[in-house]
Amino acid sequence: MRGASLLLLALAVVFVLTAGCTGEEERVEVKVIPAGSLLLPLESVEAGFEETHPGVDIQIEGHGSIQCVRQVTDLHRPVDLVVVADENLIPDMMYRPREDGGGNYTDSYTSFATNRMVIAYTGSSRYADEITTENWYEILSRPDVVVGISNPMLDAAGYRSLMVTTLAGDYYGDDTIFGDILGDHLRPNVSVSMEGNVTTITLPEVLKPESGKVRIRDGSIYLLSLLDAGGVDYALEYRSVAEGHGLQYILLPPEIDLSSAVHADNYRRVVVSLGFQRFSSIGSERIGAPIVYAATVPNGAPHPEIANEFMGYMIEEFSKGYEMWPDPVKGGN
Repeated sequence: MRGASLLLLALAVVFVLTAGCTGEEERVEVKVIPAGSLLLPLESVEAGFEETHPGVDIQIEGHGSIQCVRQVTDLHRPVDLVVVADENLIPDMMYRPREDGGGNYTDSYTSFATNRMVIAYTGSSRYADEITTENWYEILSRPDVVVGISNPMLDAAGYRSLMVTTLAGDYYGDDTIFGDILGDHLRPNVSVSMEGNVTTITLPEVLKPESGKVRIRDGSIYLLSLLDAGGVDYALEYRSVAEGHGLQYILLPPEIDLSSAVHADNYRRVVVSLGFQRFSSIGSERIGAPIVYAATVPNGAPHPEIANEFMGYMIEEFSKGYEMWPDPVKGGN
């Protein structure tokens, strides 16, 4: 009996040692924090990269663009790659010293894609059979039409929604457009002022999430469920999001849709001032500009080499001409 027990013990030890040698190798977890509008196209990018890098697990966690940056600067999370829908957020909010004294949060970024703002809707939206590229602002201004935007305090699409509707007032010669669609229905009320030809929209420190006319979600991607359920009739969205999720949408004139470098001077005529007091010295003013996506590997990233490799792969995939990403931009600063 004693011999049998020793034999069993020996076999158990051999089994444990063998399992340790032949078991699946632990994968390196690489944390990628992108803007929510990138979640759908990044699914295939992630799969393609992991197929050729079996020891790597790309973990993607989407947020509004401002929230993406704050994962690093405010929450101090160990993030490998930050990807935002507004390239200017990176220098404005990350080119500053880290609290641990380890240099800036980042010192460079790479721009890689463009987008445009559209009016997204479904066949069930009120007046879906009436809306056109000519009358969209009249439809959205109607009292019984519910409009959805993302939170401008957290997400680039949110403050761009305010910019688009403000620019529309000048373009169509109707200064009631911004107020009728959004401004008059945000709580507490936003402050609108003009200096020369520049309109500044100053947000309160806290925006009420819902009102009868306007509904707000943390990121543009989170408006989709509201559209599907009929909680909103129309949402100011990125074209890529509308196309990727099979929504109907109205294209806006390039003079106001934030898509064209040709109209950059016109876009700069709108400024959105964020209400967060802690943003008073870093990126508190968002100035109208063409939509350009950008990525950065933060200083102190746990896996900078793999993160840079994934960023290069991502940019290469986007440069192949995703139908939902017209006119991709290469290069960086």
